[in-house]
Amino acid sequence: MLRLKKISQFYFVFVFMLAIAACHQNPKSEESDAVITGADTMIVKTDSNKPVYTAAMVDNKKDPNCGMPVTAGIADTVHYKGKVYGFCSDECRDAFLKNPDALVKNAELK
Repeated sequence: MLRLKKISQFYFVFVFMLAIAACHQNPKSEESDAVITGADTMIVKTDSNKPVYTAAMVDNKKDPNCGMPVTAGIADTVHYKGKVYGFCSDECRDAFLKNPDALVKNAELK
């Protein structure tokens, strides 16, 4: 009977420690940062799965909506009439999409 009690105590402690160890694991993200490169492009995928754009990837020097230089940062892009336009924010992109013909002249193409 004493032997059975010791075995059950050992079993309880073992299961308890196993449960604690399982709860404190730091799971790695399934998708780590990945860099995809091409001839003149570089897209960095982050944990948010949203790519990071560079000025070399777009055909304009300035955001067509607000005039901000694309070298300051690009939040999103639009393909329009064979060109890729970079925008500093989603709001600027959305404003461009409402009337692209009027704003395309502000882009200062490379």
